[in-house]
Amino acid sequence: MRAIRRFTVRPVLPPPLAALGDLAGNLRWSWHPETQDVFADVDAELWESTGRDPVGLLGAVGRQRLEQLAGDEAFLARLRAAHADLERYLTGDRWYQRRRAAGVDGPEAIAYFSPEFGITAVLPQYSGGLGILAGDHLKAASDLGVPIVGVGLLYRHGYFKQSLSREGWQQETYPVLDPDGLPISLLREPNGERATISIALPDGPELLARIWVVSVGRVPLLMLDTDIEGNPDHYRDVTDRLYGGTSEHRLRQELLLGVGGVRALRVYTRITGHPAPEVFHTNEGHAGFLGVERIRELTVAEGGPRLDFDTALEVGRASTVFTTHTPVPAGIDRFPRTLVEQYFSDAGATPGVPVDRLLALGAEDYDGGDPGVFNMAVMGFRLAQRANGVSRLHGHVSRGMFSGLWPAFDEAEVPITSITNGVHAPTWVGREVIALAASQGADPDSDDTDAFWAAADKVPGSEMWAVKRQLRERLVQEARRRLARSWEKRGSARAELGWIESALDPDVLTIGFARRAASYKRLTLMMRDPERLKSLLLHPERPVQLVIAGKAHPADDGGKKLIQDIVRLSDDPAIRHRIVFLPNYDIAMAQPLYPGCDVWLNNPLRPYEACGTSGMKAALNGGLNLSVLDGWWDEWYDGDNGWAIPTADGVEDVDHRDDLEAAALYDLIENEVAPRFYDVDADGVPTRWIEMVRHTLKSLGPKVLATRMVSDYVRQLYTPAATTGRRLNSDYAGAVELAAWKRRVRAGWPGVRVEHVESSGVGDAPEVGDTMSVRAFVALGDLTPGEVDVQLVHGRSTGEDDLVDTALESLHPVESYEGGRHRFDGDLVLDRSGSFGYTVRVVPRNDLLATPAELGIVALP
Repeated sequence: MRAIRRFTVRPVLPPPLAALGDLAGNLRWSWHPETQDVFADVDAELWESTGRDPVGLLGAVGRQRLEQLAGDEAFLARLRAAHADLERYLTGDRWYQRRRAAGVDGPEAIAYFSPEFGITAVLPQYSGGLGILAGDHLKAASDLGVPIVGVGLLYRHGYFKQSLSREGWQQETYPVLDPDGLPISLLREPNGERATISIALPDGPELLARIWVVSVGRVPLLMLDTDIEGNPDHYRDVTDRLYGGTSEHRLRQELLLGVGGVRALRVYTRITGHPAPEVFHTNEGHAGFLGVERIRELTVAEGGPRLDFDTALEVGRASTVFTTHTPVPAGIDRFPRTLVEQYFSDAGATPGVPVDRLLALGAEDYDGGDPGVFNMAVMGFRLAQRANGVSRLHGHVSRGMFSGLWPAFDEAEVPITSITNGVHAPTWVGREVIALAASQGADPDSDDTDAFWAAADKVPGSEMWAVKRQLRERLVQEARRRLARSWEKRGSARAELGWIESALDPDVLTIGFARRAASYKRLTLMMRDPERLKSLLLHPERPVQLVIAGKAHPADDGGKKLIQDIVRLSDDPAIRHRIVFLPNYDIAMAQPLYPGCDVWLNNPLRPYEACGTSGMKAALNGGLNLSVLDGWWDEWYDGDNGWAIPTADGVEDVDHRDDLEAAALYDLIENEVAPRFYDVDADGVPTRWIEMVRHTLKSLGPKVLATRMVSDYVRQLYTPAATTGRRLNSDYAGAVELAAWKRRVRAGWPGVRVEHVESSGVGDAPEVGDTMSVRAFVALGDLTPGEVDVQLVHGRSTGEDDLVDTALESLHPVESYEGGRHRFDGDLVLDRSGSFGYTVRVVPRNDLLATPAELGIVALP
């Protein structure tokens, strides 16, 4: 019998316990162990059975227990201390406030848009790395005091739960999430009515969405939900599940995220008085339509300034940051151009914004592009003045991947920078690891992260090893529990699962591998030679055990087949105590997994791993990385903080390449990793292993932190975006002038050319220290010398006369002639030996450009 309606009855807490509601309502508890201890004290058994969910705990605990706690002075003292600590955290000055007090500029508020946010397992609104990164971004911003507001969607089913069939095939289920049972609250108007936004759609009435607010420490996260009365059924399903449905369904979700998200922000600032965002950051292209909505606000919205399209575009671009996360074209959202045209017609989501101008933003109008599609990443780049990849290598890959947008420039000058991702240590680091550092006087709340991780040198090796064994044992117990539950769901009786009690061993070298089951991540590379793998698992003196997890997209049968292959191997009675696949990889599983592993394995096809932050989490817990040099590992591997798996670059035969790299992986484990782990001293401590762990903590600890990442965004992207935005937005005169200047430069650029270049000062045998004088005669047409930068480009010259390792020197205007011709001069000291070459080019120059490549035009001889 099915219920016709379901809802959650919230508990009424006795007045002395009211602070429990405040603690449960702010997700800071999810990364604050002391607050978690308070909830465990309420009812330890319920705390575990509810999945460590404070809202679920308080809804399940009986009134008798609550009344008992209300009279327990020891508990009330702990509760008051936790509540006071939260208040200090929420109101005290942190890094950003101290920075502003010291006179360093920064934006008043930043809006951070993402389709998913992985903050805690009890709010399952994430699928994988993108969402976990977004959650860590918000949490780190909270810890630093950076004034970010998150914007996302609230999915009725979240992402799917994974289980296995008897044959090892992935099964998906989509439990219904009751918002009333989640740690979120409705945004309400002053009169108590729910706050909503609406968007016009071409096939019916307006789409309505309510606004939920999630408190992530100091950061509010706004989440839009269309499952409300007033929407027809197909509108209510817009926020049904993450990354589900047809192309049109995805377009509606991204329209709601971008356009609806901006409108939700406006409602939120009106109701709460929160400062309006000065900077808009879109985490991948999914939220790109936010830029179109901002153009609508400035061009046609009532009460707006009524700017022209070009001026509004400059206003929005100046204050927008776009982060790309994918290293492969297949990872980009591309919609049929006709579908986008339908949804943004005069009766569509942003009425008044010219459809032809909007379509041009996402057009693949470059060599190799598809004129029939609308590319969300391309629109993201065109609507943002500042863009970045998520590791140094990924920045390089992205510049090559999107170079068609700036065809006149070499890859190195394509305006996509990089900020390497980081992870939120309080979320992912075992509290025992933090306690080890604290025992040596290190302060986890200090801004001096180098000093905190340097405490690894002071911890005795025996203590470090004992803690690592404790964490390994906890993982083993958790894995056995999950393994038993999985086998029961696959149809096994408890009577035949006695072997699970001895599955895995807390004294065996433990390698973790948890990945989305995409083909490029090569989930099954370790299985290329099953007999070689078995010999490693069952080695009589140096055995290895593997803990594997990961989900395949519901529509990816290839990924599901990879999972099935692993499951079938791990079902083998001869090795199932040494290799396990744990279904339903999520935050709750990850938190004991990273600390419990000795080695973290990552073997993607290089360079298809944009960053890969799971290895960072393992490193912060004293795990050593065993990885292909891809993503962040390519950047920060130093030879002593783990191992690099050799790659067979250039081998075109896919199977042969995988065979070679798998063999290299087996060799590393057998000859280097396992011997070092099992090489122990008289006290049973592997001293050489511990030294690698110390070095890992010291060398990687400060680098892989999300607080480092967010502070990089503040310095390198948010603050420059706010500064430029203010210059354009104060009275819009700057934006009007910039838009007009760009139109004039583009129109006049066909008349710009380098006519003649002369050099002097060096003879037939130039030497280091000689000065070369350069004179360039340039035609500028209707442009003036102040509107261009005439640059001497110099560097090493290859055999094909290509310039590499180039540097730039600006030449200065010396003389002007009739017909728009000008002379530019400059000197260059030759400061290195070897091959040398140079050329002269002309690029647009304006103080409001973020980079000379912004307009994508250049003049060469």
